[in-house]
Amino acid sequence: MKLIRYSLFIILLIGLISTSPIFSQTAEEGSGNGNAATADSLRSQIDAKNAELQQLMEERAKIEEQLEQTGSLKSSLQKELKTIDYNISQLNLSIKANQVTLDKLALEIESLSGDIKGIEESIDNKKATIGRLMVELQQKDRENFLIIFLRNQSLAESVSEAQSIATLNSDLNASAEELRKYQGDLVEKLSEEQIKQAQKERERVNLTNRQQIVQAQKTVKNTVLTQTKNQEKIYQAQIAELDKQQEKISKIMDEYEDQLRKSFDPSLLPIKRPGVIGFPVENPYLTQDFGPTAFAQRAYRSKTHNGVDFRAPIGTPIMAVETGTVIAVDNNDRGTSRWLKYQYGKYVLIQHDNGLTSIYAHLSRQIVQKGERIMKGDTIGYSGDTGYSYGAHLHLTLYWTPSVSLKSIAPAAGLVPVGVTINPRDYLPNIPAGAVSRTVQ
Repeated sequence: MKLIRYSLFIILLIGLISTSPIFSQTAEEGSGNGNAATADSLRSQIDAKNAELQQLMEERAKIEEQLEQTGSLKSSLQKELKTIDYNISQLNLSIKANQVTLDKLALEIESLSGDIKGIEESIDNKKATIGRLMVELQQKDRENFLIIFLRNQSLAESVSEAQSIATLNSDLNASAEELRKYQGDLVEKLSEEQIKQAQKERERVNLTNRQQIVQAQKTVKNTVLTQTKNQEKIYQAQIAELDKQQEKISKIMDEYEDQLRKSFDPSLLPIKRPGVIGFPVENPYLTQDFGPTAFAQRAYRSKTHNGVDFRAPIGTPIMAVETGTVIAVDNNDRGTSRWLKYQYGKYVLIQHDNGLTSIYAHLSRQIVQKGERIMKGDTIGYSGDTGYSYGAHLHLTLYWTPSVSLKSIAPAAGLVPVGVTINPRDYLPNIPAGAVSRTVQ
């Protein structure tokens, strides 16, 4: 029985020290650098990057405050130009933050690589210790107490040798427990490194797209100056014509929706509860609600807002609120000048599996394609001020899926989504009171 118990223990230990696949994994980045900085030095550099990011966030907050103040001014050419300048400044700060974050993540990955290497060395050492203890214990376990007693010259020596066997058993159990802990630590560090690598890739994608967005903003400014000849009178005439054309588009869209509502069956919608869908932006802040808001009463022909608006400075990553399939990626604008921007501008339309369809409007850039399967939380584009918009933000509308269609409505370019609109607040997570603008109603 003793031999059987011992054999089972040996089998378990062998499995512990030899079968785990994690020992074959090595850190891909920084592990081959023989002159890698010490852990303390890396931590110091990471802290410096965090401080730099904090400063950039403060500078960006000031720009966003200036943008909000500018947004409250009466529409004018100078307001338009100032807004573009602020957008470019804000984007440049975001680009710099992307670069600093990439540097910080590289340092964190290097630090993790050092931790992983240290843990792997500890595992190798502990495996060697376990192997040595197993050999010693196996040798001693072949002898019973009588043989030990007869071999030694005194009872004290026999007792001492017996105690050494007990000590070997205790050391072996302790070493096996430490090995398990090292294995757990290694799994945790490898997982953390994988997360950092994914974050690094997201930052790289954000950096590349923001660099293209800032170039587009510079083009917009040059176009506005060229077409208005820097004259306020020309600009105001163009905006007045835009308002008239947009009112026609809105009227046609309202007529479509009124007709579609006649066959609308609310019982087919998901049950209203918070969290059916997620937020389309990180750190959500609601700037306009659904329905007959005060702003809609002043600015829209229909006197109602068919979605919700979130604060999203230009270049903010926009996320899918739920898993689904992209059914449209289009642009209603006929040019980059504000008076050529209609309805939703650049948008992405996603059909979900729960009877809802979502649109993300006024984007500066779309990074998905029609037919693509999107997971909840995936980045589908970047916020902007395309379409009939009074500044950069994210407009989210929910539709009852069976009612959705795409219509050609002149003078808007491309196709315009129409359908029975649903209040997104019925399905979004609860929004804290502090994350709702005072003027949201």
